[in-house]
Amino acid sequence: MDDYENREIELNPVSHITADAIGPPGKRVFYLQGVSDAKTVTLIIEKFQLQTLTIGIDQFMAEVQTRIPLLREASDEYNEDQMHILPPVEPLFRVAEFGLSYDGERDLLGIFAREVPAPPEGSDEPEEGIVVKLWCTRDQARALVNWGIEVASRGRPLCEQCGEPMDPEGHFCARKNGHKY
Repeated sequence: MDDYENREIELNPVSHITADAIGPPGKRVFYLQGVSDAKTVTLIIEKFQLQTLTIGIDQFMAEVQTRIPLLREASDEYNEDQMHILPPVEPLFRVAEFGLSYDGERDLLGIFAREVPAPPEGSDEPEEGIVVKLWCTRDQARALVNWGIEVASRGRPLCEQCGEPMDPEGHFCARKNGHKY
């Protein structure tokens, strides 16, 4: 049965998991990617989803560590050269929501990404979206958190007055009555 027919794709475990952004600041497209053997799954995400995912994974891992205190701490180390997205970049879908899980027997963290497709023509009810399940080690998850924070922080500088991102050609600041800052 094809993965798309059962609406679920599972990479268990991944050999590589990362998030990355492609494009200039202000026009970047963000991705989450998992690789297992010869299969690569790339998903489009929003910057705020990457930020939320990194915080969620970090908090979830702290909770797992609290519940199972004998677990060794996940490594904070990662190699930036190995964290970039792998070509070709062919996204399967845009992520609508994430979920997290932990498999204590195998000490793997699950990152679940769900697509919410548009309703089929002539219907108000959407079809069931594809779910991608990426199972990774806690070290891989920690690397994803640390790298994801780095990727998200590489965007446009924020306006000191209003806190909004500034474009390279200037910024019309609401706090300066629309004057260019």
